[in-house]
Amino acid sequence: MGTQELTTDIIRAALASIPGPDGRTPLPRSGSLSEIVVHKGKVYFAIHVEAARAAQLEPLRLAAENIVRGIPGVEGVIVSLTDEKPAGATASTDNRQPGPRARAATTKAGVPGVKHIIAVASGKGGVGKSTTAANLALALSQLGHKVGLMDADIYGPSLPKLFGLSDKKPESEGRTLKPLTAYGLKLMSIGFLVDQEAAMIWRGPMVMSALQQILREVAWGELDILVVDMPPGTGDAQLTMAQSVPLSGAVIVSTPQDLALIDARRGVTMFEQVAVPVLGVIENMSYFICPHCSTRSDIFGHGGACTEAHRRGVPFLGEIALDMTIRETSDAGKPIVATAPEGPHAQAYLAIAKQVAESLAAPQRQPPRIVIER
Repeated sequence: MGTQELTTDIIRAALASIPGPDGRTPLPRSGSLSEIVVHKGKVYFAIHVEAARAAQLEPLRLAAENIVRGIPGVEGVIVSLTDEKPAGATASTDNRQPGPRARAATTKAGVPGVKHIIAVASGKGGVGKSTTAANLALALSQLGHKVGLMDADIYGPSLPKLFGLSDKKPESEGRTLKPLTAYGLKLMSIGFLVDQEAAMIWRGPMVMSALQQILREVAWGELDILVVDMPPGTGDAQLTMAQSVPLSGAVIVSTPQDLALIDARRGVTMFEQVAVPVLGVIENMSYFICPHCSTRSDIFGHGGACTEAHRRGVPFLGEIALDMTIRETSDAGKPIVATAPEGPHAQAYLAIAKQVAESLAAPQRQPPRIVIER
């Protein structure tokens, strides 16, 4: 007889032996269990609990994880506690599963050993955010800070390519992953944990579970700054980070043209609404210098991000050129700040990093308490 195929029904049957958050109703019938995702032997799901009971119900999460880990064919399990209602927990007229909404978490537990966590975000894709995050992290490291870089883009992780680590896998000690290292940075990405060509068809709770693992179950050690490369947009990942950890600030990356600025505006607004300080705006691909005739061309326009930053009352951090060398070093896994630190492009990143570091060192005003009512 062949090995039995691992299915969600098998997992639900195993979880039925565990009482849900009320201590009586089997977990699958408690209304607190999210959709279960099975991908190449790995199992992902979340359990809805009230935020105030999260610490109390940690044994429930561990029990669910352990019982699933013991099922034949299971190679790994990620279980998280979330205060986001799973689909089916309340009456619904269709089969759509909602992602996280703008609901403030009751508490925000920091990451042990990490002083500051900053998000590098953009309102849309294609503006060079990941390249900017990588070089900003390297520049902060060159300023003498202990820096980590976390790739939070679950659907399109770029960090393995940017640092030439696509064939590397992190080691683990029990539940804890050891970050990879390159150029003095500690690095972690979902791209290190899944096949490069795997289609990450995950809904809200699964994204939240993965983010929690690569944030809290990694041996980051003592860091001055953890730079988080966010996925583009203003959806699940951004809200999960803003609501679950005390972000010291966010850096918004945009190109100069109007379409990108509209989305960057949304990014600034989102972080302001969840009481995360906006450390500033970077105008990427700001201009192009012809390598043959040295003529400058403002391919995407120029100065739009600076104007928008001033309009919104947030710092403008600087301009980064559209240049072949930045693209080539990124594709080669040798970021320009690490491999050409004295060049003009690396110096531009360094000037931005100095402003970010100064903002983090300045006394922070207590952000306003935001209450979002239904």
